Parts: sequence; structure tokens; C-alpha cells
Amino acid sequence: MSAPAAGLRRFVTERPPRPELCELCATEVPEDHRHLVDTEQRALVCACAPCAVLMEQPGSAAGRFRAVPARYLTDPGHRLGPRAWETLQIPVGVAFFFRNAALDRLVALYPSPAGATESELEPAAFDEVLGGTRLAALLEPDVEALLLRRTGDSCECHLVPIDVCYELVGRMRLLWQGFDGGAEARAALDACFTEVRRRARPLKEAERA
Repeated sequence: MSAPAAGLRRFVTERPPRPELCELCATEVPEDHRHLVDTEQRALVCACAPCAVLMEQPGSAAGRFRAVPARYLTDPGHRLGPRAWETLQIPVGVAFFFRNAALDRLVALYPSPAGATESELEPAAFDEVLGGTRLAALLEPDVEALLLRRTGDSCECHLVPIDVCYELVGRMRLLWQGFDGGAEARAALDACFTEVRRRARPLKEAERA
């Protein structure tokens, strides 16, 4: 799932005039519909609410489709220092990390003019930077990601649904200009993280829920 072109296509092209349909039952879905991860094709697919709920049941579709959760978490007790980004060796200021069950490893991706670009990730580097937060342990394979952003000497980290990350990558690819992405891409990045911060629950609060 390191480069799910099929899943990204919905975010990098103009929305078609015809309504979007559930890719399992062909029912028309609203704009804020849910997504599934197709673990065989390594792609995101649109789903109506009933199909998404069905795929949450153990054994559905022999495990091929996994429903993307809706939780957003943050860990106020975990601080990332100025050296974190250098340790991760990410060439831009935003990246996301998820556990790919098929590959049985962590994958690190970041936005670029070409879309989601994979970065070589040493497990030891990930453990050094993010091993101190329970967000890493709570991460659901394939369907959730740790979304990180560096701003100056600070770095923020949130656990988010993985479709949020691919939507961000698609928008930035569509808007990217010049070497650093340009003002429109940066505005899309700011808007994404503003919404993530609004929705993210502190880890302790989420554990009590």
C-alpha cells in the first residue's frame, strides 16, 4: 500500500459530475462517505455506511476489506524535539507512517509533486522518535497512520484515519508549485492540520471513553 494509485485518484482529479458510488454494492454515497482499505489491491475504496459496518465484522470478505476507523488521537505527554526530523530523515516538513500488514513492516510516506513518496525508514529510527508514545502501539495496521508535521523546531504527531493522509497528499499534489509546494499547497496543509487538531482527543481522554 505504499503507492495506492487507485485510492489517490479520487483526491487528485476534478470530482466527476456523476455521483460517487459504493464500490461494493453500487449504492450512491454522500460526499463524507467512509472508505475501506482493499488489502489485496493496496487501495482505498468508497463504501456506503452499511457496507462499512459489515466490513467491521470479523471474517467479512475473508479479511480483504478493512473499514477505516474515524478516531483521531493525540498524546500531549509526548514531545518531539528538534532532532526528531533529522533522525527520521524525511526531506519535507510533513509525513505519515503506517503498518503495512502484507509487507509486515512500517511504511513512511510524504507528499511530493508525484504524490505519495516512500522514504526509507529504519525501525530503530522510528522507535527512537515515536517509541515513547502509546499512539504507536495503538496504531491499527493498514487503516490508521501517525501524521507528523515539523514547524520550525517543533513537531506535532497525531493518530488519524489513513484516508486523511492520502487526501492531504492528493490535494498537495494537485496544488503543488515550485520547489516547496507554493502558497496554495501550504494553505491546504494548514487547513488539514487545523481540522486534525480540532478533532483529535488527548490520549488519556480517549482511553477513558
